[in-house]
Amino acid sequence: MATEIKAPVFPESVADGTIATWHKQVGEAVSRDEVICDIETDKVVLEVVAPADGVISQIIKNEGDTVLSAELIAEFTAGAVAASTTHQEVEQAVSQLQAGSSPVLERSQPIQDQAPAVRKALTEKGVDASDVQGTGRGGRITKEDVVNHQAKPAASVTPLSVAIGERVEKRVPMTRLRKRVAERLLSATQETAMLTTFNEVNMKPIMELRKQFKDRFEKRHGTKLGFMSFFVKAATEALKRYPAVNASIDGDDIVYHGFYDVGVAVSSDRGLVVPVLRDTDQMSYAQIEGGIGDFAAKARAGKLSIEEMTGGTFTITNGGTFGSLLSTPIINPPQTAILGMHKIQERPMAVNGQVEILPMMYLALSYDHRLIDGKEAVGFLVTIKELLEEPASLLLDL
Repeated sequence: MATEIKAPVFPESVADGTIATWHKQVGEAVSRDEVICDIETDKVVLEVVAPADGVISQIIKNEGDTVLSAELIAEFTAGAVAASTTHQEVEQAVSQLQAGSSPVLERSQPIQDQAPAVRKALTEKGVDASDVQGTGRGGRITKEDVVNHQAKPAASVTPLSVAIGERVEKRVPMTRLRKRVAERLLSATQETAMLTTFNEVNMKPIMELRKQFKDRFEKRHGTKLGFMSFFVKAATEALKRYPAVNASIDGDDIVYHGFYDVGVAVSSDRGLVVPVLRDTDQMSYAQIEGGIGDFAAKARAGKLSIEEMTGGTFTITNGGTFGSLLSTPIINPPQTAILGMHKIQERPMAVNGQVEILPMMYLALSYDHRLIDGKEAVGFLVTIKELLEEPASLLLDL
């Protein structure tokens, strides 16, 4: 008897999704809880898993199709065996079933016909399927195999000859996430009175503190001591002193938040995502560093959940990881401000009438001038600067 496979129930903030990849095809054996399909929304990629051991009997929604929350996407037959299994494998499966086990049969030969997503990837990358080592069931080539094949050094591959004057173009559709990011950024620039104020911070005190304690910190907490925890803590303290920066505009109302949920912008292959650290005023430095590390790993693997990226009262983005010296970050609505970190660079600075070479970082605060006045914005940024340049006051809550 066929079992319905439906799309996950989407949160209210997600209207629909797109079938990104079918990892399994009709008639192919799958194991219970094995990922059979990816659905891409404008925030995350959701995985659909097999409800039991068996085979997919029908695919109703193909790759590229739009699906709604809890919509039927395929039918599944539990306990069935793959169509290409041999008579000997079937007899072996029956014996295992009689013994009380629940086998999943694999195809006896490597599969030559590829899934649509794999064929598309092969075409886009210009890769011959015979050159790719398949890691899927029965030797099947997966989309990840194609991507990984392209990522490997190609020292032994003869460069392709391109005719002089030939100009190549490639057109690929935006992912739903990147389209959504583009819409939100454009909306932010059009619907807010955005203004940016700048300052600079001497990073020497924090760098010395980090150098002195980073080994003990990692040994004690199992996570590295970076700069982000200091910035999150300094921003949280500044938000307490300037509540408007932690507020949001809802129609004609101002919503002042009595909690501090700081989003940390993370770059991924699919686009920019902003997972949120909840109640940062109650988090330790180790919890902040560990949380950011987990977010980065999940972003690279496309495993961030919608809940982890929902909400947030303030955002921090660090363009310095890519070498940016100065930028004007764009507000993440409905928030009213965003802090931009940048590259640490040694510069000659005047200190007590003397010139010293110090590791300096430019800070940028973009804010919605409809709610936040210039005086508040400058005071907020100066507070962060002072807390970072005197980390003892930050650690001692002074």
